[in-house]
Amino acid sequence: MTSAYAAAGVDIEAGDRAVDLMKAHVAATRRPEVLGGLGGFAGFFDASALARYEHPVLATSTDGVGTKVAIAQALDVHDTIGWDLIGMLVDDLVVTGAEPLFVTDYIACGRVVPERIAAIVKGIAEACAAAGAALLGGETAEHPGLLHPDEYDVAGATTGVVEKSRILGPQRVRGGDVVLGLASSGLHSNGYSLVRKVLLTDAGWALERHVDDFGKTLGEELLTPTRVYAKDILALIEACEVHAISHITGGGLVNNLVRVLPEGIAVTLDRASWTPAPIFRTVQAVGGISQPDIEATLNMGVGMAVVLPAESVDAATAVLTARGIDSWVLGEAREASGEGASVVLRGTHTAG
Repeated sequence: MTSAYAAAGVDIEAGDRAVDLMKAHVAATRRPEVLGGLGGFAGFFDASALARYEHPVLATSTDGVGTKVAIAQALDVHDTIGWDLIGMLVDDLVVTGAEPLFVTDYIACGRVVPERIAAIVKGIAEACAAAGAALLGGETAEHPGLLHPDEYDVAGATTGVVEKSRILGPQRVRGGDVVLGLASSGLHSNGYSLVRKVLLTDAGWALERHVDDFGKTLGEELLTPTRVYAKDILALIEACEVHAISHITGGGLVNNLVRVLPEGIAVTLDRASWTPAPIFRTVQAVGGISQPDIEATLNMGVGMAVVLPAESVDAATAVLTARGIDSWVLGEAREASGEGASVVLRGTHTAG
């Protein structure tokens, strides 16, 4: 006999099945500090582990994936979108110098399809493992009537810890510092409302369309997972002196970098120091978008901007190269007494 709740569109049995399917993925993220397992009302993390810090400071970040989920839904590919969620969460956290400890997630859907939910959590768990964070818990909510049966959205939060004396940020930045760019894996998870409008709605491109410049279909390019830099950034901080780091997300390079600069510091970046990947040039050309407008929306191939002393550049580059991260000198900072913090992009990109 069908329950009243099931008749209203909520399938409790499907939810239970989804939990069973995701258990192995969640278990793979387990850290020694995690107590208990899935199924409780809250997750437990043994805070006594923080005793090794002289003055531990907790850091937290919350975010979602945004309209990139529409691409995953259209292609019926759901095991990569979790990388985008974790990239947005832990990489916002790690730029402060904090080590991500654990993540909780939230999936809202129109209908629980256990295999689909498990695929989403699989990606989340894989990315958590890559970041060194435990997937401590989460929630899957079925919202019939609010979301269509095959629609879903994902969000989450992460908590980390950093020694107070080692917090990175504007207070460390000085004139003469160098800005190092770290390559993105593509669009990451920002600007998809613009990208979808330009390429899918206005230009009418199909996701199955093969694009020679990409070497793959449009859908495959748009679904490229966000790079998770957490362990790379922590290794960088451990190996050399770093003053500040900016995660280049919505708002682009200039708007995000200025957030980690103090007043009286002006940064000049050189576009000629790198060539944006074809996806960025394609969106700009097809949409007829101005340079300032595209740079204020997309990361343009720069996933992280690291501000550090000039004498740290060689060591930093060596660490990043060994970890498979392309990096290059983007520009430098100078004293600008009496002025607010500023970032300026000059020159033109080298041809790709």
